[in-house]
Amino acid sequence: MIRPLAAAALLIASTALPVTAFETRATAAYVIDHTTGTVLLNKNADEPLPPASMSKLMTLYMAFEAVERGQLAMTDELVTSTHAASFGGSTMFLQQGERVTVEDLIRGIIVLSGNDACVVIAEALSPDGTEAGFARLMTRRAQEMGMTNSTFANSSGWPAAGHRMSMRDLGLLAQRLISDYPEYYPMFSETEFLFDANESSNRFNRNPLLTLGIGADGLKTGHTEEAGYGLTGSAKQGERRVVFVISGLDTVEGRAQESEAIVNWAFRQFAERTVVESGTRVATARVWEGAEPEVGLVPQEDVTVLLPILAGKTVNAEVVYTGPVQAPIAAGTPLGELVIQPEGLPEVRVPLLAEDDIAHGGFLAKISTAALSLIERFNEETAPEGGA
Repeated sequence: MIRPLAAAALLIASTALPVTAFETRATAAYVIDHTTGTVLLNKNADEPLPPASMSKLMTLYMAFEAVERGQLAMTDELVTSTHAASFGGSTMFLQQGERVTVEDLIRGIIVLSGNDACVVIAEALSPDGTEAGFARLMTRRAQEMGMTNSTFANSSGWPAAGHRMSMRDLGLLAQRLISDYPEYYPMFSETEFLFDANESSNRFNRNPLLTLGIGADGLKTGHTEEAGYGLTGSAKQGERRVVFVISGLDTVEGRAQESEAIVNWAFRQFAERTVVESGTRVATARVWEGAEPEVGLVPQEDVTVLLPILAGKTVNAEVVYTGPVQAPIAAGTPLGELVIQPEGLPEVRVPLLAEDDIAHGGFLAKISTAALSLIERFNEETAPEGGA
């Protein structure tokens, strides 16, 4: 039997203003509060689209994985193939036969968006030594990571049939880069990398937010004629971090303006709030054949959620558990969930645990429980039918 119990008394009620979603000019967008995992904006976020150079983030993730498992070292020198040297667009101007350290190649991808650097990394890690082989590996690894709307045809995002990523997938990938490789993530905030003094025209990071003083510290821009202008970005202010992905802007200026507006909106319109402290009883559950008739339900940790600032302090919430719960019960046993439904945001589900040990009540408890069960069944059967 499912027992939903109102939990509105957890919060102080006040007048709430309507929550207004951000009206983005991007054709697709995804914004997530990295700290709490709250999705703030979803516009066509699951549609596979041409990601342009933003897909280089997958090549970088796999390069970091290779370094971590010892397949590559940052000091290793990799040779530039004819295929790598043939690329145009944004490059490190690598020449056929030139040897470059893994660290320089990684910086060349992050800061300079080097297509040639991506290919050098790809060929070194490919099972068959080809970029195509590495792209197949990228696709398989993406699926393993939960990026189910991503398919790669190359390592750089160069326009190709079937090379697609969704904005949600890019957001997930950005979060994994931040969480899994904090030792390398600072590279994404570097604004300049001069690899070759003779080729100084491409040395600046294209991320328009890095110098604005709004906490932006990554990750990767992208642009092709098909994809438009996009950015997978992140910013941290205080203890909060926001990750966002946008695509389909018409101009580089439009991308910069939209990115800054999204960051400002995400930090100014939402705030973290502790709604229940750890160990606070939020409800009770009926106990079957227990020494006590009820057991308290408590969260193990403080329940902190992201809430719209203008939504006041009222939050819809309920406690759900399957009961009555059979004794004996050990303190700390998961028994239910606190379901919090912030206005305009996805629901938050928090496990609730048994507050105390409840021993089996023996023969008298069985008699008492059985009697209560009979009374409840009688009341249900004799209750008048509702309706109009």
